[in-house]
Amino acid sequence: MGAPITLYVDSQFLSPYAMSAYVALTEKKLSFELRPIDLEAGEQRMQPYQCRALTARVPALTHDGFNLTESSVIAEYLEDVFPAPAHTALYPQATRERARARQLQAWLRSDLAALRQERPTETVFYGAAGQPLSDAAHAASAKLIQVASYLIGVDQTSLFDEWCIADTDLAVMLKRLALDDLPDSLRAYADAQWQRPSVQKWLEHNADARA
Repeated sequence: MGAPITLYVDSQFLSPYAMSAYVALTEKKLSFELRPIDLEAGEQRMQPYQCRALTARVPALTHDGFNLTESSVIAEYLEDVFPAPAHTALYPQATRERARARQLQAWLRSDLAALRQERPTETVFYGAAGQPLSDAAHAASAKLIQVASYLIGVDQTSLFDEWCIADTDLAVMLKRLALDDLPDSLRAYADAQWQRPSVQKWLEHNADARA
């Protein structure tokens, strides 16, 4: 049996970043304990969680006494510690494709703030309709569609020849526009990613949290 792994996520299962780390672990077919953190109660700022997560955010990973936060970093750590072919690859094997996947992850986490604010993950997971987009959010939406349309062609179901964790991250962002105007090719891509078993498992946790 390997060293124990624990993943800390938000108790409502709404964080796209916690989802990304969860999908990464699930795709690797690793055994891990899932521990929800009550963000509304401020548990992320309390001990002992803050000892494990210096940034006081979710997700956080503990593995054999080692603590780590930030979802894309968690994915890269898992890729290093549990590499292919023994475990499913989270990133493309080709150096330039791997760099492009990480580039996309970094961009999705650092840009498009107005869209994330006006189409929060309640839109993604609950289907909650929002108000018409502001000019700033509309510009962010247009930028997302432009970038995604460049990367995803008609009938394309993954960014590269094989699935990678950046596919999950891009699908979540596109799902923010599920009730808005979204090109059919991008909607079909996001829907295909949504059917992935690892994503479906996360959605089951989300449904249970709402029940």
